[in-house]
Amino acid sequence: MADQEKAMTVNIVTPDGVVYNHHANLIIASAIDGDIGIMRNHEPIIAPLKICEVRVRRVDSPNHEDAIAVNGGFLEFSNDLVSIVANSAERAIDIDLVRAKYQKEQAESTIQTAREKNDVDDLDRAQVSLRKAINRINVSEHK
Repeated sequence: MADQEKAMTVNIVTPDGVVYNHHANLIIASAIDGDIGIMRNHEPIIAPLKICEVRVRRVDSPNHEDAIAVNGGFLEFSNDLVSIVANSAERAIDIDLVRAKYQKEQAESTIQTAREKNDVDDLDRAQVSLRKAINRINVSEHK
């Protein structure tokens, strides 16, 4: 209990609900301006996030980091509370690796077709889908 008093709280929320909620010593994420690490008593910050892996070092398991695939959104930190609001997010343990690899293949195929047809909109959407699939695959390896 004493460790939790020295910790910060990490919440990751999507339109579908709370994906992650734990006490932590450290959180690492990739903001648009670069990677950020946040510990207790950090200055308040708001940062837009990339499609990225968020790593959380929990208080109750200091030698273990939780990995969460976050698809954009933003991070806010103040009063030892980290709030991440994203369109979608998945914990590593919840990622269906077969489905993620299938989505990667579909995105690569769509990119190929969009380039042949010079379809910029489809190309942009497929590139975002590819980044999301690759992020999910990478995060799933940190189970």
